[in-house]
Amino acid sequence: MLRKIYATFILVTLAVSLVLAADTPSAPAGLSAAQIVDKNVAARGGLAAWRAVQTLSLQGKLGAGGNQRALLHVPMPNSKEFVNTLPRRPAEEVQLPFLMELKRPRKMRLELKFNGQTAVQVYDGTNGWKLRPYLNRHDVEPFSEEELKIASNQEELDGPLVDYAAKGSHVELDGTEKVEGRNTYKIKVTAKTGHTFHVWIDAATFLEAKIEGQPRRLDGTNHPVEVYYRDFRNVNGLQIPFVLETRVLPVATNGLGVRDTPVPPEKIAIDKVVVNPKVDEKLFSKMEVPPLSTNK
Repeated sequence: MLRKIYATFILVTLAVSLVLAADTPSAPAGLSAAQIVDKNVAARGGLAAWRAVQTLSLQGKLGAGGNQRALLHVPMPNSKEFVNTLPRRPAEEVQLPFLMELKRPRKMRLELKFNGQTAVQVYDGTNGWKLRPYLNRHDVEPFSEEELKIASNQEELDGPLVDYAAKGSHVELDGTEKVEGRNTYKIKVTAKTGHTFHVWIDAATFLEAKIEGQPRRLDGTNHPVEVYYRDFRNVNGLQIPFVLETRVLPVATNGLGVRDTPVPPEKIAIDKVVVNPKVDEKLFSKMEVPPLSTNK
């Protein structure tokens, strides 16, 4: 749910992290990557339940602010970060309402309220468009080559691990690590495109603890990105994270030759999730109609 653009969507009652202490036993040995993924899919609601999900709607608020340097990215609930075309972070933290509509295969529409205007991003699985009125650009523009490249790596609405073999992906166990005091399995995912990334699975709950996002380029240097999943809740039998936090990791020296400065975390809180809503196919085409209302 969550390949998204796209992503910034979605986030601190950390129920799981409060229960699991740092001194819990190490992750059980002997499980293969495939067995760990099977347990993850079962913990999230089961393969049959996710296969039955054809559309997904997520609504909430994105907390942004406190730094002018970074652009907002929107992570999807069971996936990586998406396209870097949203408003610059304001000096003071604000809550930006968003609405994300997802539909198989790999279609997405994101609307973000900013200063009384609605920014829109649409991806139809092949092509993408954006509307950015906060930049006084009121024409619909196509995704750039880089944005399309990022979008092409975006996962299906059920995330990278559900039905991974059918999607042409390969998984392998890349060791165990502590994530915020919890024991996790580090799973390396290689998509059929050759794109690789990691997913950390909680060794106790078998839900995702964090996922490796798309690197973010700041000051001429690519920075590693991590998206943390928190506050899983049951929605129609599916476990969905209602809190996501994106962290852009610092590097020793950036492309300008100066010491890197931290980027504040970007938190997303999901207020409402609807499974299999009726979504008009036109919403995933080049925008020719007024944006959706976030009051649906």
